Amino acid sequence: MGDLILYGHPDSGHSYKVKLALTVLDLAHEYREVEVFAPRDARRADWREVSRFGEIPVLIDDGKAIVQSDAILLHLARTRNALGWEVDPDRLTEWMFWEANRIGISLPNLRLCKHFEQGGDAGLIAWLEGRLQADLDRLETVLAGQPFLMGEAVSAADLACCGYLFFADQVDLDLVRWSAVSAWLDRIRGLPGWGHPYDLMGAR
Repeated sequence: MGDLILYGHPDSGHSYKVKLALTVLDLAHEYREVEVFAPRDARRADWREVSRFGEIPVLIDDGKAIVQSDAILLHLARTRNALGWEVDPDRLTEWMFWEANRIGISLPNLRLCKHFEQGGDAGLIAWLEGRLQADLDRLETVLAGQPFLMGEAVSAADLACCGYLFFADQVDLDLVRWSAVSAWLDRIRGLPGWGHPYDLMGAR
């Protein structure tokens, strides 16, 4: 495998998913921060050249740019035969699509409304909170019977689904109601290479 370069930002849970995967896999890489609060045409030129959709994260692997966090996680799992790919690629892919459609929508957008915008439409916030509760209920059901989403070992599904939960304090989310989810997050914190987003990608 060639050199790895990750473009991301400390406030991006999607970037964090990939950064965490790289550290858990102990893959040497260069991290380049992209200033996402600047207009896109004012952001670093090398990122604009490789970011097809104008978003972060972007991973450069052996000269090839891969975009979209879950696609990057699946790429890492497949090319390294790790993080659940070696167990059941189809089941892993199912989880990644679930994350993208469920908690990957509810929690980041709730955080946008409550933390960055500090307000917004009350009806939208209530809808996002209800959706997030349903997503956590689903994770709770699965994790009540096994340590990780794919069974006994951590997978890319865990790294995808946990990413924004480490920003839970920014949406006033108390996870005490979801004891299995809380225990799962503690197991992820215990992984070699784990760090909080602001520790792995630079404090803001």
